[in-house]
Amino acid sequence: MTVKLAGETPTLRAEKPAKLDANPYPWYSPRFWHGMRTRAWWSLCAAHGFRIHPIRWPMAFLIGLTTPFNSVMGTVQSLWYGKKIAATPIEQPPVFIIGHWRSGTTYLHELLFLDERFVSPTTYQCFAPHHCLLTEWMMNLFGSWLMPKQRPMDNVAAGWDRPQEDEFALLTLGAPTPYLRMAFPNEEPPFMDFLDMQGCSEADAKRFEQAIVHFVKLLTVAGNGKRVLLKSPPHTGRIEMLARLFPGAKFIHIVRHPFALFPSTMRLWQSLDEVQGLQMPKGRGMEDYVFDCLARMYGGFEAQRQRLPANAIYDVRYEDLVADPAGEVRKMYDQLQLGPYEAVRQEIENFAAGQKDYKTNKHNINEALKTKIRERWAGYCAKYGYA
Repeated sequence: MTVKLAGETPTLRAEKPAKLDANPYPWYSPRFWHGMRTRAWWSLCAAHGFRIHPIRWPMAFLIGLTTPFNSVMGTVQSLWYGKKIAATPIEQPPVFIIGHWRSGTTYLHELLFLDERFVSPTTYQCFAPHHCLLTEWMMNLFGSWLMPKQRPMDNVAAGWDRPQEDEFALLTLGAPTPYLRMAFPNEEPPFMDFLDMQGCSEADAKRFEQAIVHFVKLLTVAGNGKRVLLKSPPHTGRIEMLARLFPGAKFIHIVRHPFALFPSTMRLWQSLDEVQGLQMPKGRGMEDYVFDCLARMYGGFEAQRQRLPANAIYDVRYEDLVADPAGEVRKMYDQLQLGPYEAVRQEIENFAAGQKDYKTNKHNINEALKTKIRERWAGYCAKYGYA
């Protein structure tokens, strides 16, 4: 199966995937795996029988050279800050931005990141959570050239200091996450149960909980006690666990038309597999993977939200958010009691005005694919008014 992007019409034939039209990602730019400790890196490779494509051996070699630094500096950070992080209370419950990939979570994150009362993880903190408290200043000062100007999948600006998705930090910290699939994209996706928290082993669940609590406390230390703002699509099916770990947590849930979600998510995974993969991605089963992820995430989300207080979740449609960013954000602040909106109103309006010329990716999909989307995601379409 192949889906052509950037304005071409997706087809459903079983054939070699078309060449991906993605933004360039330099060979010297860091991959997620560069932030791993030595043991975690070699364990990942060993778990997949070291089935690394020869073209990716140089990348794997460079990652292997980096991991000892992470191990050493991670030990230093633990000695220097470990007790302080562990003892840090989370006095203000975090705010989680959730929703399917490509639903507008990044845009919403960029908007709320303007509020200086929040602290969000930066790209560097997510790449190097083991030692970011010690080394982030150095990377911002001397290593900005390592990052591309834009993300590979869209036109959003990239940079070490930009707000980033905390799932990448959890991956680097050793938590079980479906994002490990990107390392070996031609093999069975791991930890799919962490999209809805159904069937997770007790040991895996404990590892995940320890990682996210540690990271939230680390961010609280880095932000001098500010309220933590996190964005991660996989958290959509974890809201009950997150509410238990962080009593009083708030969730901002964003949805988008499935005809935009599906092709854009296909592009997302194709571009990330190409950039991050230790194998040359073949794209087999990608369509079913995208369909299954949403079904699993929202099966978990809809069941779990019934057991949370109604005022803990705010729903917003992407189409409404881009039409009136300031108005929709005001509603979020009022309903979730996030603090006085006027303190950030001008920044929100200025940012939204500056985004008016932003060019989103264009995806033309044929009627056969539209029918399939309606069938596979019927519950999502009906629930959120996209029938």
